[in-house]
Amino acid sequence: MSSLPSNVHVAQHPCLRAKVSQLRSQQTGARDAKRLIHEISTMLGYEALASSLEPTQQGTDQSPLGYEFPVDSISPSHVSLVPILRSGLSMVDALLSVLPDPVPVFHLGMYREKTTLQPVEYYNNLPYHSATTTSQQTTPSDIAILLDPIIATGATASAAIDTLKDWGVKRIVVCSVLASHEGLEKVSRVWSEGVQIWVGAVDPGTDAKGMIKPGLGDVGDRLFLTIGK
Repeated sequence: MSSLPSNVHVAQHPCLRAKVSQLRSQQTGARDAKRLIHEISTMLGYEALASSLEPTQQGTDQSPLGYEFPVDSISPSHVSLVPILRSGLSMVDALLSVLPDPVPVFHLGMYREKTTLQPVEYYNNLPYHSATTTSQQTTPSDIAILLDPIIATGATASAAIDTLKDWGVKRIVVCSVLASHEGLEKVSRVWSEGVQIWVGAVDPGTDAKGMIKPGLGDVGDRLFLTIGK
């Protein structure tokens, strides 16, 4: 494969790579697939957020022994998670466990039209704001963490990035378990200066149905036991 764009980062942790191989297996059932995606997402989240956030100090506190210590926090603090339904939901708890404080979780519902392989949005609960609104619940996040286990053709992730950019986010961090090389090329160009992409592994390409090969199969169907429905 040719080299990847500079805003694409592939995890190198040997344990993460081994877990991706376990997830690939057709012998891996729904319960183990859910566990593996959670574990992979946790490891991926640590790597992605280490490069996307900065430490900052917010006052002081006291230890149980009465000693004062500086309180570390993250900057920027206005972060949100945006899973793409359905399978993106499987990554949410992992990223929430990495972040030091609870953050808003918004949802984008998209499905891929079978003939054109183009994304169709059917749900969006981003809190589009007005000029008079200042609440952090409605103003765009400084960083939106876009969650989708698979980047195949790249069309769905690209559409989601456009939606988040229109919302007004300053930066986007994409976290994905597996991506195709061609999909990463497409997604990386949508907003190259504002998007960083973190993936657990990369496969060369997709088949005629837009599925990554060898890939993971349809993650949503595997997780929710809807294969063949």
